[in-house]
Amino acid sequence: MASVPGQASREYRTSHEGFLRHRGFRWLKIATCLCVIVIAAYFLTDPTPRPSGSTWIGYTLGTVGALLIVWLSLLGIRKRAMTEGRWSLKAWTSAHVYLGLSLIVVATLHTGFQLGWNVHTLAYVLMMVVILSGIFGIWAYSTLPSALSSNREEMTQGQMIDAIRALDRQLDDAAQPLARHQSDLVLKALEEDPFAPGLFRRLSGHYPDCATQKAILGFADDNAAASERVEKLLVRRKAQLERLRRHMKLKAMLEVWLYVHVPATMALLAALIAHIVSVFYYW
Repeated sequence: MASVPGQASREYRTSHEGFLRHRGFRWLKIATCLCVIVIAAYFLTDPTPRPSGSTWIGYTLGTVGALLIVWLSLLGIRKRAMTEGRWSLKAWTSAHVYLGLSLIVVATLHTGFQLGWNVHTLAYVLMMVVILSGIFGIWAYSTLPSALSSNREEMTQGQMIDAIRALDRQLDDAAQPLARHQSDLVLKALEEDPFAPGLFRRLSGHYPDCATQKAILGFADDNAAASERVEKLLVRRKAQLERLRRHMKLKAMLEVWLYVHVPATMALLAALIAHIVSVFYYW
């Protein structure tokens, strides 16, 4: 049976929409409803002596929050199973994002705004660290891939490196007739490893000790034909280096939040267990 054009168009849009817009923001609506119900339950009840995690509404919200945290932490396992439909990876990720954000409301009202220097507050703080790092991850995956594609201009990282190596071979040949101090500048540029700087340098994108830039400055006042050729090659090398460094910066930004998000999630689960055990121990 031939498919209806309108239906085919809807299926195409559904398959190509992002996880944030999945099914017309279905999980945003569900998370919003959850928040409204939780807020209404909190303010329409009158716990004695005051709102806190040890009242019946506090225990209820705590149970909801704990179940959400455990379920949200299963996304890493869920990623290994590729399925379609209602519980596709896209649907699960969408739910992960919006239900994770709803935890801010659920957990905050669970505390009754009663925080202190204890394991309960530690669990709350770790939860906020996980959520905030997750928000950064959402921004990164929503904006950086297009920036990566634009910077690469259909070149892979390997091709960028090959382009630099090709320029290095030309520079090595062109530097042969130069004076010793000039050839030393070129040699330092050729010995420069674009992968050597650490994570923070990559994230900043700032390279004040760039040997290639120093070599360009060293040739700025030399008008000899051999020097001009080397200078042009150095300028091209710098342009390729800058592209590769932008590429590495964007990749680092895509990955760095996970170095906070995943360990903080593990710490949160441990703190959550300690929180629950201590609650039942002192009940």
